[in-house]
Amino acid sequence: MTGETVLALRGVSKRFGAVQALTDIELEVRAGEVVALVGDNGAGKSTLVKAIAGVHQPDEGTIEWQGRSVSIHRPQDAQHLGIATVYQDLALCDNLDVVGNLFLGREIRRFTVLDEVAMEKRSRTLLDTLSIRIPSVRIPVASLSGGQRQVVAIARALIGSPKVVMLDEPTAALGVEQTAQVLDLVERLREQGLGVILISHNMADVMAVADTVAVLRLGRNNGVFDKDRTSQEEIISAITGATDNAVTRRKARGTEGSP
Repeated sequence: MTGETVLALRGVSKRFGAVQALTDIELEVRAGEVVALVGDNGAGKSTLVKAIAGVHQPDEGTIEWQGRSVSIHRPQDAQHLGIATVYQDLALCDNLDVVGNLFLGREIRRFTVLDEVAMEKRSRTLLDTLSIRIPSVRIPVASLSGGQRQVVAIARALIGSPKVVMLDEPTAALGVEQTAQVLDLVERLREQGLGVILISHNMADVMAVADTVAVLRLGRNNGVFDKDRTSQEEIISAITGATDNAVTRRKARGTEGSP
């Protein structure tokens, strides 16, 4: 059951020199909803994610957070609002243990000394809440599997209690069992009332967990679909532009059949 709109993009555009990366993008994310953001390479997915995350600033349009217009000038602004981003490279420190990675940059201190007991306790609580199975929170991240590393990166994003989590290709290069583990975690995030933006090329993953599928094509919206009322073929057609042809353009202009 989805709730109120947490994040909304209204007419967002972004240009890099002569390249128009995004044009009039509209997107809404509700609490307890998984929105899959899909599109071919170069469709603008990464640019859109970075605009929301504060890496890029839109040239036009507005970003709304819980109904009010906000300015996100840097990643810290997005984090303070409650937007967490897990990029494809994960950015984990292999030489640190799970606790060290979860609290990297957000260490709990007591009298200027790291409170290792408090951090370990909170790490265990967080991982248990998400049903994440890790052999030990004190083993180096380098010894974890790809799927375990991915869920640790997602868990780290939740340390700040965000309301929206963006996952950039979370199942890329993972095996079947590891992918299933990550998709289970995505569903648990939804159950906890978070809004999730899932960027993925894998249509099987999208159809498995998404509630809404937003398609980008050449930097523009090319359809927003209710997953339960849409076939995979329709979504793929929107991604590839198969529905964009002379007949559909004439029909859209209302000129079909005119001389």
